[in-house]
Amino acid sequence: MTSRHPRSASTHRTAYSAGGVIYRIQDGRLEVALIATDRGGRWGLPKGHVHRGETAEAAAIREVAEETGLDGEIVQHLATIEYWFRASSTRIHKYVDLFLLRYTGGILTPQIGEVDDVQWFGLEQAVRLVSFDRERDVLAQVQALWEQQTQVW
Repeated sequence: MTSRHPRSASTHRTAYSAGGVIYRIQDGRLEVALIATDRGGRWGLPKGHVHRGETAEAAAIREVAEETGLDGEIVQHLATIEYWFRASSTRIHKYVDLFLLRYTGGILTPQIGEVDDVQWFGLEQAVRLVSFDRERDVLAQVQALWEQQTQVW
């Protein structure tokens, strides 16, 4: 006799994060800060969880500061990206609001236990270096804004 076990239902949940592209202009050149994770093998944009009652803008400013050591002010919303990933048996549908932030101060300081490195990169190099396609698309959007010399700078 074969016993049948009910298939364990995979649960899912939704997660919200915010972060962004913090930039500075050095010698007429746009530079952005990227963080390294996965023992320095993965470069990306700083981002993290939006706390209950916190706006996406406030979370982006806080997360960028926590992960990079840099302070910034919101210039504009760039994009909301979404993706799925698995944590144990739970599928997570994640939404990330990404903003353009103007650097206002601070010193590059990776967040201990979360970030392996943080560095300034020229925008073109950052576009090539970033590990995730959706983040590359956001950097390409910033590059288009820069090339158009819009009023945001």
